Amino acid sequence: MTKDAGSVIASGRTALGIELGSTRIKAVLIGPDHAPLAVGSSDWENQLVDRLWTYSLEAVWSGAQQSVAALAEDVRRRHGVELAGVGALGVSAMMHGYLAFDADGELLAPFRTWRNTNTGRAAERLSAEFGVNIPHRWSVAHLYQAVLDREEHVGRLDHLTTLAGYVHWQLTGEKVLGIGDASGMFPIDAATGGYSTAMLTRFDQLAAEGGVELSLVDLLPAIAPAGRPAGALTEAGARLLDPTGQLRPGIPLCPPEGDAGTGMVATNSVAPRTGNVSAGTSIFAMVVLEQELSQAHRELDLVTTPAGDPVAMVHCNNGASELDAWAALFTEFARALGAEVDPAQVFETLFSAALGGKSDCGGMLAYNYLSGEPITDLEEGRPLFLRSPDSRLDLGTFMRTHLFSSLATLRIGMDVLQKTEGVRLDRMFAHGGLFKTEGVAQRFLAAAIDTPVSVGDVAAEGGAWGIAVLAAFATRRSPEGTLADYLDSTVFTGTSLQTVEPDPGDVAGFDAFMQRYVAALPVQRAAVEHVGLGSRPAGPQTTDTEEQPA
Repeated sequence: MTKDAGSVIASGRTALGIELGSTRIKAVLIGPDHAPLAVGSSDWENQLVDRLWTYSLEAVWSGAQQSVAALAEDVRRRHGVELAGVGALGVSAMMHGYLAFDADGELLAPFRTWRNTNTGRAAERLSAEFGVNIPHRWSVAHLYQAVLDREEHVGRLDHLTTLAGYVHWQLTGEKVLGIGDASGMFPIDAATGGYSTAMLTRFDQLAAEGGVELSLVDLLPAIAPAGRPAGALTEAGARLLDPTGQLRPGIPLCPPEGDAGTGMVATNSVAPRTGNVSAGTSIFAMVVLEQELSQAHRELDLVTTPAGDPVAMVHCNNGASELDAWAALFTEFARALGAEVDPAQVFETLFSAALGGKSDCGGMLAYNYLSGEPITDLEEGRPLFLRSPDSRLDLGTFMRTHLFSSLATLRIGMDVLQKTEGVRLDRMFAHGGLFKTEGVAQRFLAAAIDTPVSVGDVAAEGGAWGIAVLAAFATRRSPEGTLADYLDSTVFTGTSLQTVEPDPGDVAGFDAFMQRYVAALPVQRAAVEHVGLGSRPAGPQTTDTEEQPA
């Protein structure tokens, strides 16, 4: 911990990171040694409106303000000073999606998040035209789907960005993205570090064929790698974060990044042959490549680190949300019995029980698909639990089944990367809420990918800490210094890691579970076809609006 933290904060020798995740907006303040000094957060949830997952822009700012206010209160409580200024600031958020604005800065359509899978036609056509995988959730897929659907707003489009890019724009006036976040909007040319000019030209032609004249390069944000300055906090931006007026303008900002990139920073996984798994509402693996892949795979996205190095990404829309739902049910049951329990204790108890479950899940199966899952070719999700008549329904095996389910789709993508492409990993780090209970999800992930998995204390603060580190890097780096060197020599020196090796019994058990999981996928597809959403029948809906938590 930083010594004399109060004077460090008062003198502004700090960096502030704010990350807008899928279920929580978090702010982390770090000192000169990069150790967290204070934390603040607020919860929020996406909404399913007209069959599209979204958040309102009002919720963006109310959540950010609550998080900064909670951070300021934490500073007062722990250090006895006011938070008036910081040395550097960074913003990160969930990647991809569609935020479209007109020339007056007005939102043209509700924010379409990464979770939406209505872009199948666009993703398929763009992947074929570009010769690289364009996932459903990428911004360019959302834009082209709007073109194909002849949405009226496309003709008035002036600016397209991500959630991190939007917040940064409002804070600084700069329409810029970190290269990692930009690589989830549109393919990056590794040679130039910019958007692929050939693909930009082809997209404009495809849009024209669809009746829309546009220049995509003029709509996309500028690109900046880690370490570059990306504007300063304006007076209006300071008021957006802190309506009390305590926070001073003029703070330098680093390029805004996506949560995948900040997760790589938070786990020191930006060098070739390193990787990390982040698990929350979604679950994804990022593996830094030594060389190009031999071919395009629909299970793999090609993105970059915040420094611009190539990364293979296995992104699964569905992570731990279904586990959260089951834990909430057990909590409700305990309270119905008159026992007042801490939800954190419920999670720890359930996860620990999973260690005693049958290694292959004993005839049980679960699918955690609350939303569509492109890797398994599902446009919508229906969570399922099923078991064979001769299986024994015990708590340990039940929980192991749901934990395996949260990793199963990731395993499908990692098989393509590790077995088909032969990509080798020296180390895999894990972070996110799924790994808070020591030695459980970490052990099962090691079995799923048959690779040692490490977790560390610092990564517990996640992407908000990672973007704070990127903000510090932008103001403190040496001219020749790389991000990888900065992390190794300045940030992670002396950091302790806990590493779990794959257990052969767990590996064999996960393999057996996966055979049943893949074989039974037609059941999941049948559920999507025959089971409607809520009280509505299955099939397209055009007028109803509903909310559903992630």
